[in-house]
Amino acid sequence: MNKLASVVFAVALSVGPLNLARADQPGPDWMPAQQVIEQVLKSGYTQVTKLEADDGRWEGEGIKNGQKMEFHADPKTGVMTSEKLDD
Repeated sequence: MNKLASVVFAVALSVGPLNLARADQPGPDWMPAQQVIEQVLKSGYTQVTKLEADDGRWEGEGIKNGQKMEFHADPKTGVMTSEKLDD
């Protein structure tokens, strides 16, 4: 794991528990979960509390601007494709 990934992972763990659930299995050409988490944190999230492979994409939950959010990310690029408040 490179230095940046180690730091980001440590920060993610320090702000709360991380649940890497397994609803489906990521495909062999999918971006690794840790890299998706890094991208999500770079997009303004302060915490990722859940990340799982489901329905052909990464699905997750986290905290952004003090609010609990749900998001979807492209499985190959990690780019968020949608996000909404978690009801």
